[in-house]
Amino acid sequence: MYNIGVDVGGTSVKAGLVKEGEIVFKNSQETDKIGGVEALANNIISLVNEIVEKCSVKIEEVGTIGIGVPGMVNKHGEIVCVNIGIKNGNLIELLEKEFPTCKIDIANDANVAALAEYAFGSMKGYNSGIMLTLGTGVGSGIIINGKLVTGAHGIGAEIGHITIDKNYFDCNCGNNGCFETFCSATAIIKYAQKLIGEGRESLILEKAKNIENITAKDVFDSYREKDIVAVEVIDRFKNYLGLGIGNIINFIDPDVISIGGGVSNASDIIFDGLEEIIRKYVVFKGVEIADVVIAKFKNDAGILGASAL
Repeated sequence: MYNIGVDVGGTSVKAGLVKEGEIVFKNSQETDKIGGVEALANNIISLVNEIVEKCSVKIEEVGTIGIGVPGMVNKHGEIVCVNIGIKNGNLIELLEKEFPTCKIDIANDANVAALAEYAFGSMKGYNSGIMLTLGTGVGSGIIINGKLVTGAHGIGAEIGHITIDKNYFDCNCGNNGCFETFCSATAIIKYAQKLIGEGRESLILEKAKNIENITAKDVFDSYREKDIVAVEVIDRFKNYLGLGIGNIINFIDPDVISIGGGVSNASDIIFDGLEEIIRKYVVFKGVEIADVVIAKFKNDAGILGASAL
């Protein structure tokens, strides 16, 4: 039996035929952001039909079509995806009409990435795990006993929006002090811009050429060259990352915490001394705590995780 995983993004919809944790074939098309849930359903229907045709697979041989979406999924299967123009659209109903022999399931894209790591990647073999994706924001997924934990109303597991300290700028969600305003690529860039804007000299600016063009990679590359501003930025980032992970351990005590997202490409820097920082914030000293690991999957996490729903 095959499964199909669909990864819905703001610019493209990607889908893949999956068997035993391996992607057999995948394809993508541009996301239709104008036509609402019906247009998204048509995106998915087109991709699924194309995949089964090109792989000479009957749709009856596909057990599950799982979809990861960049937004909220409530307990009724309705989705809210602001960046693709969908509010309270029932995607499941539309797809069940087209593919009546398949189980249709939907989850938030960060939860889907967590499921990929749990089923096939860095968290495989553990009972409970947390996925943190450090990118433009901080996404997260919680898995306990093999099940995604999203809360009674489908709005839980938003670890990126726990409040951990007062910050000098507000989060996009409207609150101040969210985890993602300290530990995302955006947070790294903003703090570097702040220090340089205050007159600090740095290799970061030489690499970026312009303060508006600074990237997290520029900051990490400058850190490797022992640039004082970059060291200050990354040390601050790592301290808050350790604080956030310490809070997770105190609250949930998972077996493993997997770190992914674009920022994780600098894992050698991030993981250097991180456990020591985490232990400063763990209540019970000297006890065994969660393994903190690097995520295995990058671009294929959405497809693989969705296929495992």
